[in-house]
Amino acid sequence: MEKEEVATGHTFFGMYDYLVVGAGLFGSVFAHEAALKGKKVMVIEKRDHIAGNIYTKEVEGIQVHEYGAHIFHTSDKEIWDYVTQFAEFNRYTNSPVANYKGEIYNLPFNMNTFNKLWGVVTPAEAQAKIDEQRAVLNSKIPENLEEQAISLVGTDIYEKLIKDYTEKQWGKPTTELPAFIIRRLPVRLTYDNNYFNDTYQGIPIGGYTQIVEKMLAHENIDVETGIDFFDKKGEYLKSFPKIVFTGMIDQFFDYEFGELEYRSLHFDTEILNVENYQGNAVVNYTDAETPYTRIIEHKHFEFGMQDKTIITKEYSKTWTRGDEPYYPVNNERNNHLYKEYQKLAAKQKNVIFGGRLGQYCYYDMHQVIAAALQCVKGEFGE
Repeated sequence: MEKEEVATGHTFFGMYDYLVVGAGLFGSVFAHEAALKGKKVMVIEKRDHIAGNIYTKEVEGIQVHEYGAHIFHTSDKEIWDYVTQFAEFNRYTNSPVANYKGEIYNLPFNMNTFNKLWGVVTPAEAQAKIDEQRAVLNSKIPENLEEQAISLVGTDIYEKLIKDYTEKQWGKPTTELPAFIIRRLPVRLTYDNNYFNDTYQGIPIGGYTQIVEKMLAHENIDVETGIDFFDKKGEYLKSFPKIVFTGMIDQFFDYEFGELEYRSLHFDTEILNVENYQGNAVVNYTDAETPYTRIIEHKHFEFGMQDKTIITKEYSKTWTRGDEPYYPVNNERNNHLYKEYQKLAAKQKNVIFGGRLGQYCYYDMHQVIAAALQCVKGEFGE
């Protein structure tokens, strides 16, 4: 069969070893590794571009993170070595700040935050203030996000920098959100504004899209964008020996047990005729009155010196069918429902479910790569 028939809707039977649904990080890592092992792979992507949510696009000489801020970080040298084979990374350190009704505070919560808030100077003074405020819990084991936050940083920081921001982000009261969401929140009794504790951190010079482009640049890989798997789901299932599916697992099964819950995002991006709008790549807006959760100023990810700047206001919203799902809501109800879909998935011998949506898991980029490489090992061995 001639290769040009790939895009015409003819059967794909016998042409490929794998169909990868989704050209994001999970699917692209799998496709890359499968191609290295001599497998023939077809990659289809619903959007009109590859790279999924890590897609970056150059505008006015600035790499714009089209789907929100992405900062690569990991303590796993294997994962760092893996991703840096596709791009050179800069020394960007994630140091967001919080804007609460015009007051500016450092994130993660550290001695700079505590000094601004309470006037304390020493770690002992800061710890004493936190201990005094979290006494309201009476040593209770935290059962929800509100209690977990107060147990970590006290009531003042919870009220100003956590409560409203988190409720905007998740669309639920903090008393209804699970404690684990905030359990890893960095709290430091040092003057250190680095958000992550990881050994390796940075942003690819020239953006993220190049990484996926290089992953998919094989003669054994064919890529088609603007293709919705569900338009020809039955044909794909019959025509490909194996499918790697990185979309929503509940959609794959026609929402048989009901919808899993996701959060969606809306982005408003502007080009401004100023060199520097906010002085930082990411500023979180932690009050309830501001409708967006944060403003991203893209040039600061790569220490840009352009005459103009580009900003994106990010809004969180409830996902409904037709919206883009960005991350799962891993509360008790949804996790239970996901287990039911997992049982169905286990019966699909020729389908692998992967990524944030396929595995219904709030992965960071390094975790997506690790999960994809683990999947590759399961398929092909060491």
